[in-house]
Amino acid sequence: MTPDQILPYRKNYRNLTEILTDHKLASLGDPYANFAYSLAISRKRSELQGTKVKGTILAEALKKAGLRERLPSGMSRHTLADAAEALLAYGWLKNHITLTETVNILGKADDPTEGFSQLLTTIKNRIKLS
Repeated sequence: MTPDQILPYRKNYRNLTEILTDHKLASLGDPYANFAYSLAISRKRSELQGTKVKGTILAEALKKAGLRERLPSGMSRHTLADAAEALLAYGWLKNHITLTETVNILGKADDPTEGFSQLLTTIKNRIKLS
């Protein structure tokens, strides 16, 4: 079953900025990011781990992925982290990335900022907005 079948999400976005600033997407992206990161850490350590991704990691990953320029100036790190979470949720909901691929990308990176940067870049490159 695909994410779209689980939760039909029909909102249409005109551009990437609208996705990044959607607070409802961010609220879903927060637990998605934590869950995927926990799975990646669990795999690396060969034991179950439940962890939270720090907002500073997501904010920096957003910048490294070249997405900061898509947002208004003067945003806090917390708001930048929310933008990253929104893109993660959108990418999963719209089948631009699977949970398995997300975990694989995060697990291959040397540090979490790099992993999330690669993940955000992957999603960004797969989005086709009309």
